Parts: sequence; C-alpha cells; structure tokens
Amino acid sequence: MSDTTAEKISDAAAPTGEMGQVHLASGERVAMRLWRDEPPGEAKPATRRDYETVGYVIAGRAELAVGGQVLRLGPGDSWLVPAGAEHAYRILEPFTAVEATAPPARAD
Repeated sequence: MSDTTAEKISDAAAPTGEMGQVHLASGERVAMRLWRDEPPGEAKPATRRDYETVGYVIAGRAELAVGGQVLRLGPGDSWLVPAGAEHAYRILEPFTAVEATAPPARAD
C-alpha cells in the first residue's frame, strides 16, 4: 500500500494571506510560508501569535523586535519568535524570507 499523504504546492496554486504572505506546504504540526519582496517601511504593529515561528532570510534586511531585543536580519540569518511573544518587524530593504510555524499558521 502506498502513502498518499505527500503533497506538492506549486507557486501558482499557493494562496496569499491578508498580510501578503504566500502559504506554502502545511501539515498537521508545521506550516511554511514565504514573504516575497516585502517593501521597506515603518515598523509593523506589534503582535502576539499562538504559534512558534522560525525563519530564514533569503534577500534583503529587516529588524525584528522581540522580547526586549532588536535583531538585525540579513541574507543567511535565521530567527525564532517563541509562541506568545510580542514582536514587530521593520523591513529595511526589499525582503524575502521563508518561515515555518508550529502549530501551523494556515491560509484558511
């Protein structure tokens, strides 16, 4: 019997969220999303999420304020925002990054 739980999400079929994120593959315990060419600007409002987020910067620069720290992020950097932590991002130059969230942050 073959396993039919594997799934491919093509770029053209990936849904876009209300904040501009592209929702990629998603499972029962983790989800992945892409932030593509986010424009520089003022800091996003601080928020808290009930999921943990890890991310990896592909291109551009941003600042992440979390837990009293300001992390300057650039290509090749990765980060962690713990579940429930208040945090805010400020994009400094056009920014592309991939994130994984657990439990999953979903498009639906």
